[in-house]
Amino acid sequence: MKYMKIFTLFLFIIGSIAGIYSQDSNWRIYVEHMAEEEGISETTIENIYEELLYLENNQMNLNSITRDQLEQFPLLSIEEINTIMGFLEKNRPLYTVYELRNVPRLDIKTVELILPFFYTGETDKTTAKLSLPGIAKKGLNELQFRLDKTVTPRAGYGEFPDSILERYPNRKYCGEDFYTSLRYSFRYRDKVQLGMTAEKDAGEPFFKSDHPKGYDHYGIHMIINDMGRLRTIALGDYRLSFGQGLILNNDFMVSKAWSNDNIARRTQHPKRHFSTAESGFFRGMAAVYEYDKISVTAFYSNRRIDANLSGDGEITSFKTDGLHRTPLEIDKKKNTREQVVGGNINFRKEGIRVGISGLYNTYDRVYNPPEQNYNIYYQRGSSHANASVDYSCQLPGFIFAGETAIAKNGAIATLNTAQYRPSQTLSFTLLHRYFPISYNSPYGQAFSEGSRVQNEKGLFLGSAFSPFRKFSVDTYIDFIRIPWLNFGIDTPSKAVEYYFLGNYAISRQNSLDIRYRYKQKEKNRRIPGEPVALVLPYATHKLRLRYVHELKNGWNFRTTADMAHYTEKHSPAENGFMISQNTGYRGKGRITGDIYLAYFSADTYNARLYSYERNLLNTFYMPSFYGRGYRLAISAKYNIATNLSFSVKAGYTHYFNRDTIGSGTEKINGNSRTDLFSYLRWKF
Repeated sequence: MKYMKIFTLFLFIIGSIAGIYSQDSNWRIYVEHMAEEEGISETTIENIYEELLYLENNQMNLNSITRDQLEQFPLLSIEEINTIMGFLEKNRPLYTVYELRNVPRLDIKTVELILPFFYTGETDKTTAKLSLPGIAKKGLNELQFRLDKTVTPRAGYGEFPDSILERYPNRKYCGEDFYTSLRYSFRYRDKVQLGMTAEKDAGEPFFKSDHPKGYDHYGIHMIINDMGRLRTIALGDYRLSFGQGLILNNDFMVSKAWSNDNIARRTQHPKRHFSTAESGFFRGMAAVYEYDKISVTAFYSNRRIDANLSGDGEITSFKTDGLHRTPLEIDKKKNTREQVVGGNINFRKEGIRVGISGLYNTYDRVYNPPEQNYNIYYQRGSSHANASVDYSCQLPGFIFAGETAIAKNGAIATLNTAQYRPSQTLSFTLLHRYFPISYNSPYGQAFSEGSRVQNEKGLFLGSAFSPFRKFSVDTYIDFIRIPWLNFGIDTPSKAVEYYFLGNYAISRQNSLDIRYRYKQKEKNRRIPGEPVALVLPYATHKLRLRYVHELKNGWNFRTTADMAHYTEKHSPAENGFMISQNTGYRGKGRITGDIYLAYFSADTYNARLYSYERNLLNTFYMPSFYGRGYRLAISAKYNIATNLSFSVKAGYTHYFNRDTIGSGTEKINGNSRTDLFSYLRWKF
């Protein structure tokens, strides 16, 4: 529509002369802002939250912190890390963390965001020897128990005659209708981390006679740091990331809108996998050895994974949802063995870093997805290999970073980025990626439009600056080309995405946000009278307005209006609208909580609206809504004692224009759904 094109152009012009995302001084709220971005998974947010929570509980001494330690901090960009280290080397010892405000090119909001993770103290030049009695005595333990239940009956939990189940055994879940998890962690300073996770999804059997192991999923991990030149050793479940993620990244990948300054990634030391996610991690051993300016990372993983199999026993696709509720899903549980071995050699000198990485993986079955036009170049066989070279370089005002990778078949992919920051409040980012259709990387996860590092060319242009003290904006535009066919589209295609986020800090207690996202893509469409499907463009406009008001007594109010407008050639426009109010209390008493109420009205799924509502500790809930109805959620946390807390939440969704919700085994006969969540946390 003409007025939407004018509105898009108007916002792009404003975005080009404004810019940087307002980072809330409370890192928890900052993570909530990240969670609201479309395209970011709950597992990613949980991993980031867990990591930041651990770092907050293990503050780093600014007078002894190393570059390696800073590089494990996910909220800082390469330039910010280099700037902080340069400042520390010249000004140590620091006497207060607030001296970070004197770091050149580090804005005050970033300083306030990272302050909870640092302290200043005397530098201990002696290395304390680790001993089991000392670690056990001085270490901190934490136990977390979660129990969720959907009160509204669903089809998979109904009663069926034996004759029906004999013919259709997958109509009924094998387990109980509740979710539960148990997590235990132990830490000794930043030296030792131990942990165990156990989880049962709703519908999975729990301590039944034919499932005596209890929980459906178990995981353990141990991380030991700073053993001389052996910097890190990881046993059990862990995550890794090399370079820009072209061959390996099962750490986390944030959305394009997270931060222009944080687009360039860096090689990470092994991190614990403490999430309840049942995929996207390694199980085995990893180690990092450092000598002078060189660090070497080596790892090996051997674990059983879920896969969909053909009649011949070949893998047709990998099952990553971790659900084992029906006989069919249980048959797919851990039916394939996956082994991965790899390593990285990293050289660093001043502002220059160069890395060489490689990995090799095998399956005990042949991977052979059913051949379609769009997937004829997919990886096939029982093994695969990748190698890459990555780099980063800092010059006055500039950061350059990138990675070039090669696959087993010789296909080469590359991603390169450049950032220019002429002042503290102005930056520009340019990122180019080229992922050919013949390139395959089973464990790659890099900056891209699609879910695979394959079949994509793109140019990302971002701008961030703050022309006024109280006004800030972040904006980008991303041009994408898909050189080969894709799922749901029979020809090469193109896409474009534009994003604008502005924040006006009216006062320390009041702020106003505006967020606009425009995305245009192409897909197959059947038109009556046409002999074949046509490839037609479609576009989605999404606009969010938000007002936040915080009181000094702990009360806070967040009012949000969301709008969606979907257009497709030869079809009428589809629209969506949602208004929500969150009222929270974070006072000094034992009880804190939130009340969330939203009304939504969306014509179709294409005009669906996403909403983030505050959930219990370490869990994130980002539902999408279409149709017409309302959502009500009430949550509360009670601090029973200093180290013991209990949280509870109730959520209720009601539709005005539906008689059923969901489908298949998740179908609800009715127009409403009620969910209960509970969480117990004990530190000792």
